[in-house]
Amino acid sequence: MSESNHLPQYCQSLFKYERFKTCNIKAGNVIIGADYPVRLQSMTTTNTLNTKETAEQCIRVFQAGGELVRITTQGRREAENLKAIKEEISTKGYDFPLVADIHFNPNAAEIAAQIVDKVRINPGNFAGGAKKFELENISNEMFLQGLSEIKKKLIPFLDICKKNNTAIRIGANHGSLSDRIMAKYGDTPEGMVASIMEYLEICRENDFNNIVLSIKSSNTRVMVHTVRLLAATMIQEKMNYPLHLGVTEAGAGEDGRIKSAVGIGALLADGLGDTIRVSLTEDPEAEIPVARELKEHFDGFKNHQPIEPTNTSHYSPYQYKKRETMTVAGVGGENQAMVIADLRESAITGESKTAPEAYITNDPHFSVPKSWDHCIKIVPHEKAEPADNIWPLYKAEDFNRITDNNVSVLEMRYHDLNAECIKLLKKQNNVIVLLITDNQNGIAEQRAFFLSMQNHGLNHPVIIHRKYKNTTVDKAQIIAAADMGLLFLDGFGDGISINASDLPTSQLIDLQFGILQASRVRFSKTEYISCPGCGRTLFDLQSTTRLVQEKTGHLKGLKIAVMGCIVNGIGEMADADYGYVGAGPGKISLFRKRELIKKSIPEKDAVEELVTLIKENGDWVNPIK
Repeated sequence: MSESNHLPQYCQSLFKYERFKTCNIKAGNVIIGADYPVRLQSMTTTNTLNTKETAEQCIRVFQAGGELVRITTQGRREAENLKAIKEEISTKGYDFPLVADIHFNPNAAEIAAQIVDKVRINPGNFAGGAKKFELENISNEMFLQGLSEIKKKLIPFLDICKKNNTAIRIGANHGSLSDRIMAKYGDTPEGMVASIMEYLEICRENDFNNIVLSIKSSNTRVMVHTVRLLAATMIQEKMNYPLHLGVTEAGAGEDGRIKSAVGIGALLADGLGDTIRVSLTEDPEAEIPVARELKEHFDGFKNHQPIEPTNTSHYSPYQYKKRETMTVAGVGGENQAMVIADLRESAITGESKTAPEAYITNDPHFSVPKSWDHCIKIVPHEKAEPADNIWPLYKAEDFNRITDNNVSVLEMRYHDLNAECIKLLKKQNNVIVLLITDNQNGIAEQRAFFLSMQNHGLNHPVIIHRKYKNTTVDKAQIIAAADMGLLFLDGFGDGISINASDLPTSQLIDLQFGILQASRVRFSKTEYISCPGCGRTLFDLQSTTRLVQEKTGHLKGLKIAVMGCIVNGIGEMADADYGYVGAGPGKISLFRKRELIKKSIPEKDAVEELVTLIKENGDWVNPIK
């Protein structure tokens, strides 16, 4: 990404929370932009031709606190039925904005634009039809010819939107780029941004600015780095359109919430995002409380304690670059990020799915489960006994007491990294840093610590630590993932530790493994790419996803996609080992590495056929009883 090195900074500040200064656009009676609160939205999963069910689902989203609802609009019939849905909702006393979701069908977009308040179009398929994944290279002449075809279909649509005061969202998805963009850029962040920008240029040429932008992916790393790239590109081009955020196909339950919070939270933390949708394989109204928790968390950053700025020349915001660290007793270097249980204020409750590598305790004789026998014990230095499996813990003010070359853990904050501390660190190569923070904007403070370490040439491994009080499991899943995900997505951190004495130890440890997996730095269980469903979905996504998880949940590190239809199916499966995709009523197609292996098999046989396919390719292991 050599060109990205010359881009302006993608946000207002890396050290002070401040919303990105986007313009305000209007969708019905809701204004979206930096001068207004972050808006919450969801999407229906009903058949759009079923007026009553779709209207009722929209109302449930509004009652849950949603401010916009998006509705699948496959074709002319669905587009025309939006009028009946809107009227049904209105008779119940609701007038929130409705959004039509369009793929492949400019004609449907034109009809919808005359009825609803906002239309989402995908630049990957608005004008070019279905992708064939066959175009490997493209001449400049062919590329410009494709742009001409886009204008023929986009400009009439924009004229209708102007006439009806209809807003649009130009929403690109990872894996659903057009063949011409794929041929020129590949399936890259640059390609996704280019696909957005060429549509934006046409809008500007035609004096249309009632626009929201989005770039989504099921890969949190790709999603975060690409949205940053889009924001920086907009700044360079003197644009400031509102941004819609979301992680596609995040899944259900704990995993879906953690994954969404990691991706969306990493952008909200830097002030990016004016409207959000949390995509869960659950009922649409279940998405709103999660989105609200994220919004309210970052609203609390507005008056955080000041953070001392530091040089940012080492920062790599547009691509993953792991911070280079020395290896200390198996921590850092090329080792996977470790999980450390902080038991200083709690007893062990429950049994986690996976044991941690270490635990912190004030009691050197603390009793732990037998499955923890391998764990390193981290105890206050004055209580530490000499042993290979015991690491002494020092506070920053006690750093000068470290006199030997044995492994030590140093608990410190950003402001502890002063001249004296830097001097001592340069002399001590067997120190692991436990990085804590009390700042409301701990994300920015801990990032500043890493940047300062790099500026001073310090490459000690660092465990990222956060502490939460008066919380619940559901809240902690969202807040901790949002607070810590950004750092791991950017290559910082050699381990994770969370102190939350209100929560069962087992769930807290599972949460830490979940954050590492959602941040793509350590895979400890099967990874599911599971869409939330929409009116295009051809089977019961929630029950099917649960069944697939029951059969394959023990296949650690394997990535399996469960997709309701083909619209985003093949593209979002780019990162998956296997795919289960709706192919028609009662029919499922199975993929391996994006290649179609079994086509249109009966739905009743599909899960077992998926297991057979995994076995045939040597990726199956029998579950441990």
